[in-house]
This record gives sequence, structure tokens and C-alpha cells, in this order.
Amino acid sequence: MHSNFVMSPLPEVETKSTQIKEKEKIDINYARVEQQFIELLATNNLDKKLDAEPALKSEFESSLSVAIRAAYQNGAGDDVAHCFLQRILYRINRLNLFWYDDLRHYINERSPYLHKVRDQIETACQEWELAQIDVAALQQLDVKQALIERCADDLDPPLSQDSRYIREEMSEAGYRHLLAIGSFDGLVEGSRLSRILGGAANQVQCTLVRVLLEEYGNGRFSRKHSTFFAQMLAEFGMNTEPEGYFDLVPWEVLACANHNFLLTECKRHFLRYSGGLTYFEVAGPAAYRNYLAAAQRLGLSDAAMGYWELHIREDERHGRWMLDDVALPLTQMYPDDAWQLVLGYDQEKLTGDRAAKAVVRSIRVAEQAILSES
Repeated sequence: MHSNFVMSPLPEVETKSTQIKEKEKIDINYARVEQQFIELLATNNLDKKLDAEPALKSEFESSLSVAIRAAYQNGAGDDVAHCFLQRILYRINRLNLFWYDDLRHYINERSPYLHKVRDQIETACQEWELAQIDVAALQQLDVKQALIERCADDLDPPLSQDSRYIREEMSEAGYRHLLAIGSFDGLVEGSRLSRILGGAANQVQCTLVRVLLEEYGNGRFSRKHSTFFAQMLAEFGMNTEPEGYFDLVPWEVLACANHNFLLTECKRHFLRYSGGLTYFEVAGPAAYRNYLAAAQRLGLSDAAMGYWELHIREDERHGRWMLDDVALPLTQMYPDDAWQLVLGYDQEKLTGDRAAKAVVRSIRVAEQAILSES
């Protein structure tokens, strides 16, 4: 499978100087710096090596600091810096999963230095993300009622302008671009959920296991959801390897993945993750119906749209499970902390909407490029 060390580096672009303070207008080649980090990931005895030769990390660390300021501390933020940071963070986070690749790729999975880099990015990113939500207001809510109302609103929302574009205008080339970006998550679906299933047994845990089992085709590879996604890719002769289209993935989509890595790796965030997963399962079918409508309009084969049909059926059921058998019971189990369920729900919606807009922008750019070449 596509490994941590063979992903293509970030395409070389200039730093947006207008997003960086005057004293920080430094010409940073993020592609080169990312490649340096990839080499660090593959270094034997990384921490000992860096202790002996600290100069090996100097350019990366200075670039990391500038990128954090550019992305999170200077107004609107620099998209190039966001992308660099989310790619670095993802390269660290993905080591929490097994990719059936060369075992040597995991030599630094418990490196204190990598954990330090991860925490540095996550801390800045989470402060920035949380600043966009009125957390104090969430703490005053009737959590049970708030969750019920949010789920009712998001189950079948009105069509947005982007949704209409997908349904009514997106070309077959745009559909293939959608699949390429979607494969980033679709080919490893459910993997992060597995990180929170261990522990004491109760009805909430069993419901989460049921969700995971259905995502994994109840242990049958032919029925696993990622298998259906791979079939859609194969129908167009596209790359079916996980992360095969990593370079197309907008930073907003990477941010969703990294956010969920954080929530699933830290049990203190269990309620936030459960709230976020509730939104994801409730709102998913509405998005999948848009993609299915586009495929049907384009006259594509059943194999080229089968994943969406499967998800519409199963996620409607998963959404009910998540609300009735996970989120609402957790409000009773954790009455003082239950507001975190709503925080997780709202964050998943905020980051998901941002990612969806970025995907549509990317599709439009790809379609325009094709038109320009014709």
C-alpha cells in the first residue's frame, strides 16, 4: 500500500507574504522542508540522531514556527501554511494505523520528537478551531434537546448552491476528481473509530462496535465499504491504493482527518468524538444523495455509484443508532460534561462544511483546467 515515505511532497509554491508579519517575510520552500521531514521519519534512532546532530532539524523547526504563525495567528491565515501543517500532522498521525507495508516505516512511531511536533501543531490548530465556536454558550444548553434538534435539522437539509452544482452541473471529469479526493477517506473508512472501542463493556460500546462492523462488512472484505469505494475507482481505471491521490486532498479535508485522530487517540475527548460521529452519520446520507444524483444524471454504471447507495441505506440506520443509543445515553452517563457532545457535533459540522466547500472549489478548478486544454 501507499506508504508514509513515498507520498509526493507538497507542490512548490510561494509563501503568501501578505499573510505573514513584516519581520517574518521569509522565503520558505515548503516542498523542500516537507521532504526533509519525510527523511526524518525514515531515520533510524531518530531521537538519538537529533540529539547528536540538532542541525538536522533546524530548518524544519524554524519553518514550522513560521507556518504556525502564518496559519493560525495572522488574521485570515495562509492556505499554503495550513496545507503544510496538516500534511506534516497527518504523516505523524497515520502511524497510529497499520498500512500493511514495510515494517521499517514504523521505526519512529513512538518517537518523543514526533510527538512533540504533533503536539505543537495540534495545540495551535485546536486553539484556532475552538475560537470559532462559542463554547461557553454550549455549556448552558439542554444537551439532550440540542442534539435532537440538530439531528432533525441535518437529516435532510435544504440544497445549498454547492449541492445543486454537484447534482446538476458537475461533469464526469469532475466526478472522477471527487472520487480521487474522496478515496483519501473512503479507502480506509472506519479505521479511526476502531481506536476508541476498547475498554469496559456497555450498550454504548456495543453500538459503536456494531457501527464499525457494518463499515467493515461484518468481517467480509467483499462487503467492506472501502471495497465498494475501490470498485468505483476501478470502474474509471483510477488508482485504488489508499492515499493514491494524497496530493489532491485540500488541507481542509486533511484537517478533518487530523481532528478525528486527536479525538480518538485521547480518551478525554471521547464525548467530543461521539458527538462528531453522530453528526457524520446523521448528515452523511444527504451528501451521498447529491453524489448519487450526479452519477445517475451522468448515466454512470452501478459499479461507479454503488458506494453511495450502500451508504445512504446504512448511514440512515447508523445515524439513528448514534443519536438514540450513543449520544443520548452519554448525556445521562456524563451530565456535567455532556455539553462536549454538542461541541463535537458542531465542530464536525463546521470542519465538514469547510472541507466540502474546498472539495467543490477543487473540482471546479480541475474542470476549468480541462476546458482550457481542450
